[in-house]
Amino acid sequence: MAAWTYFEGEWHEGNPKIMGPLTQAAWLCCTVFDGARAFEGRAPDLGLHCQRVVRSARTLGMKPMLAPPEIEALARQGIARFGETAELYIRPMFWAENGGVEPDPDSTQFALAVYESPMPKPTGFSAALSRFRRPSPEIAPTDAKAGCLYPNSARAQAEVRARGFDAAVMLDMHGNVAEFASSNLFIAREGEVHTPVVNGTFLAGITRARVIDLLRGAGVTVHERTITYPEVMTADEVFSTGNYAKVVPVTRIEDRQLQPGPFYRQARELYWDFTHEDASPALRAAS
Repeated sequence: MAAWTYFEGEWHEGNPKIMGPLTQAAWLCCTVFDGARAFEGRAPDLGLHCQRVVRSARTLGMKPMLAPPEIEALARQGIARFGETAELYIRPMFWAENGGVEPDPDSTQFALAVYESPMPKPTGFSAALSRFRRPSPEIAPTDAKAGCLYPNSARAQAEVRARGFDAAVMLDMHGNVAEFASSNLFIAREGEVHTPVVNGTFLAGITRARVIDLLRGAGVTVHERTITYPEVMTADEVFSTGNYAKVVPVTRIEDRQLQPGPFYRQARELYWDFTHEDASPALRAAS
């Protein structure tokens, strides 16, 4: 896997060592990241991902030393080190070098990794409900894309994979659907699209917001509301949005087989059309 990492003012090939055993983030987990994509010569919504990693760092008490436009400029430098057809993952990170349980803001460090990561084929995936739930904002920093949140998602994934499924559906603390373990969830029923309302228990993704905006712009009714798991089980369509794979259909939910449907196909086509526009339009306010 070809990779370049920007760290301490220089580009390094491969996977440079950036932490030691005394690094606060290595043992007390004050680390945030974001993930953007470059493919087919485009990097959709790259600026929004750079904005979010800065917000995430501030949420965890760090002091980011780069502004979003500076991170975006570095990301484009990294992208330029690969061929025009390369499929890449772009991952800016902030972490605390010093501190105890509370990080020292002045010790904030930054790295940016750009590496080859093929786009998954939209062949679909299977999903099942996990017993593990997403935390509420009073329990964890759910408004940040923080590394400390991902072990909970990982155990949900491991649980359903052991049962023969690809992805976990996770509920919030009230027992309503939050998201898949690592992507946002949409359903279609009776000619309309629905997705869990943002309630502070899951990261409302940039690709999620973009797809909602594109569907509404095309005249599709999209509801952001409380969704129960039985509604997912009886939906006409289920699909996911996320930065890694963008828009992908669910082809099996528990024991029920599904086919990629017209709303999934429209969402994916609209997103791919959007990626090839010259500039990313601003997102309309979601409601």
